[in-house]
Amino acid sequence: MKFGVVTFPGSNCDHDMHYVLKHLLGQESVQLWHKDTSLQGCDAIVLPGGFSYGDYLRSGALARFSPIMEKVMAFAAAGGYVVGICNGFQILCESGLLPGALLHNNTQKFICRNVYLQVQTDRTAFTSLCRPKQVLRVPVAHGEGRYFADADTLEQLNDQNRILFRYCNAEGNVSLEANPNGSAENIAGICNKKGNVFGMMPHPERCADEVLGNTDGRVLFEGFIRRMEGKE
Repeated sequence: MKFGVVTFPGSNCDHDMHYVLKHLLGQESVQLWHKDTSLQGCDAIVLPGGFSYGDYLRSGALARFSPIMEKVMAFAAAGGYVVGICNGFQILCESGLLPGALLHNNTQKFICRNVYLQVQTDRTAFTSLCRPKQVLRVPVAHGEGRYFADADTLEQLNDQNRILFRYCNAEGNVSLEANPNGSAENIAGICNKKGNVFGMMPHPERCADEVLGNTDGRVLFEGFIRRMEGKE
C-alpha cells in the first residue's frame, strides 16, 4: 500500500509517521508538501501531529486552506482513507471531514504524557485488530485536545458506533478522573459516517517501536493496513 504523509509548516510528527509506515511496517510512504496539488496515487493519506502554521487563529484552522487539503477532501469524499493524528485531527474537524471541534484543554495547560484508551469498536478499519474495551497505552501531546460537539452530534456518534476511543484508566474504567483534557464523554477519537476518515488526539506512532518500550499503537496501523489490503 502507498501512504502519503502531509507536511505543513510546523508539522513535527511527519517523520515519525513516515518511519513507522516505511521502516517498521514495510509500506511505501511518500511525503507530501502542503502546497502540493497531487496525492501521487496514494491509497491513504495521513495528516500528522504538530503545530501547523504555529496554531495561529485556531489549531488546524489555517492548514485547512492549504492547497493539498482540497485534494484530500475530494479524496475522502470519493471514499479514500484519511487519518488525522493530533493536529491532523484538528485539521480534519476544521475542514468538515469530521464533526465537532478541538478546544483548549480544560486545565489551560499543555499535556505531554501517557494516557489510557478504551477501544470502543472493532468495526472500523483503524480498530479492526482490536477488541471492544481493550485498553491501549498511548502518549498525548497537545494544548487543544478537548473534543467538543453538540448534543445531537454526540448522539449520532454513539448511535452510529463512530467513537473509536475513550480516555480511561489503566484498568479500563472510563471516568472523569481519567479524562486528561475535558473531552466530551471522554472521547479521544472518532470516524466519519462512511468509515473512511479517522481522527484521534493521542499519538499511536509514538508507541509502535519496541525500542520505545511500548508497541500498543502498532495494532492500529497493522489492522488498518490489513483492511486496506482486503485481508480483514
